[in-house]
Amino acid sequence: MASSDPSTDPRLAHRAQVREFLSSRRARITPERAGLPAYGGNRRVAGLRREEVAMLAGVSVDYYVRMERGDLAGASDGVLDALANALQLDEAEREHLVALAHAGQITAKARRRRPGPITVRPAVQQVLDAITAAPAWVRNGRHDILAMNFTARALYSPVLASPEAGAAGKRPANTTRFVYLDPAARDFFVDYDRIARDAAAMLRLEAGANPHDTDLIALVGELSTRSELFRQHWAAHDVKFHRSGKKRLNHPAVGVLDLDFESVELPSEPGLRVNIYTAAADTPTADGLKLLVSWAASREPVTRTGIVEG
Repeated sequence: MASSDPSTDPRLAHRAQVREFLSSRRARITPERAGLPAYGGNRRVAGLRREEVAMLAGVSVDYYVRMERGDLAGASDGVLDALANALQLDEAEREHLVALAHAGQITAKARRRRPGPITVRPAVQQVLDAITAAPAWVRNGRHDILAMNFTARALYSPVLASPEAGAAGKRPANTTRFVYLDPAARDFFVDYDRIARDAAAMLRLEAGANPHDTDLIALVGELSTRSELFRQHWAAHDVKFHRSGKKRLNHPAVGVLDLDFESVELPSEPGLRVNIYTAAADTPTADGLKLLVSWAASREPVTRTGIVEG
């Protein structure tokens, strides 16, 4: 009988994802970091041994081996928490582990769910438009740009104009597609290497939470096929939240902007987030944002979703 193909069998794909995530987290922790004595100078594995993780988590070796082989079925919240502590997972990694455990129990009906919307309610657009002094835009978990205010369209004009981002293909512009597929991204994002790693890590977190999102699966497949850098970052199994921080953008019209960002969930729209960029008053970046608005006002506007209309 022919063996199942992990690329087409969702159960095998899920087990592979669990296996690779747990083994990669185990490999990064040394005995010293875990507070364990390092007996002998010729360890055959990178990081902790499975037996050491099992001991730290308070489970049997056989049970941990079964989990690392991809079987999290029946793992209680207490076991998952103990495992997260043993592997020294951060908040995003803990959430990812729990999502992977729950994903294995998703029903066939849930797997057939329709892709998420690529538009937002008019009231959401009104909220964005009411924010006049700062760039604000809405994205989904796949990093599709679904709605923007005027300042955000000006700020992200290189992304919206990029065929690689997806705008020319009658679909929302996608920031991660722009990062990995358009060479212009290296000029636009001053801290490109960090941005690229973070983009893959955020998609990995989304994939754990929504493993049967067909549009997300297609996006990951496209990026994996076309970008060696994405393949490397995806294989690292890193996960990351995108809640707040700083972003440095080199806009072709106004130069470098050092922006603070906040990313908040829309309670009324599950899976959607509003990103808002600001700058401290009386700084070069605050002046740059004002100049950006003036520059954009003199140009033909881009459609709000980043889709180029023909």
